[in-house]
Amino acid sequence: MSNFFSETVTSVRHWTDTLFSFSTTRTPAFRFISGQFTMIGLKVEGRPLLRAYSMCSANHEERLEFFSIKVQNGPLTSRLQHLAQGDTLLVGKKPVGTLIQDNLLPGATLYLLGTGTGLAPFAAIIKDPDTYDRYEKIVLVHGCREVAELGYGEQTVTQVLADEFLGELATEKLLYYPTVTREEFRNTGRITTLLETAKLQKDLGLKPLNRETDRVMLCGSPAMLQDLHQFLKDSGFEEGNHSEPGHFVIEKAFVEK
Repeated sequence: MSNFFSETVTSVRHWTDTLFSFSTTRTPAFRFISGQFTMIGLKVEGRPLLRAYSMCSANHEERLEFFSIKVQNGPLTSRLQHLAQGDTLLVGKKPVGTLIQDNLLPGATLYLLGTGTGLAPFAAIIKDPDTYDRYEKIVLVHGCREVAELGYGEQTVTQVLADEFLGELATEKLLYYPTVTREEFRNTGRITTLLETAKLQKDLGLKPLNRETDRVMLCGSPAMLQDLHQFLKDSGFEEGNHSEPGHFVIEKAFVEK
């Protein structure tokens, strides 16, 4: 187990029948960049059972936070959903991921587009002062099926806006756009459709996507990633990575199990 830190669960909150979040202690030696993920899990029959999870906590926070789906037959989440305060969680020592600022070219507006638990890395990014230093506007778009599934994101944004240090900057720069597809709500529709029709930008008072000024991060379901990847490529955006920054980046390590 030398590749893992053993952290203690400090809180658990169940948002819906399919979504929950939990926090743990953080070993000071665990360093990461806001937006990265690591392997976390439990020891089962003497062996680690692991999946990739993004940290929802920013790199400067003293605790770790994670946002997860519940899959009743999932090897890990069927167990994780029963976590309680005081339980032990394994946290991998080597965080990785493409959703970091250095993988993007400089820009004016940062779009954070996530569906479901794909919100997780963006929860960390909007808590990071570095994000506000780099951009004039940060647009957080969270797509879910039902209104109740927006709860964790809504709470996170509320906390950021009320934060003693970030609140003023976030109030000035952060635009939050929750949208659902299966219920009546103030915003409805798939993120892809909202971008293709420019309804998202119209609702927020922004100009249509422009590769010269706009940067995009994507995290969510495979279908959402495929559709938006194609949309951005068709719009002239180039994908960035660790070796060459671009106009958008995608995290493909989405937790489904």
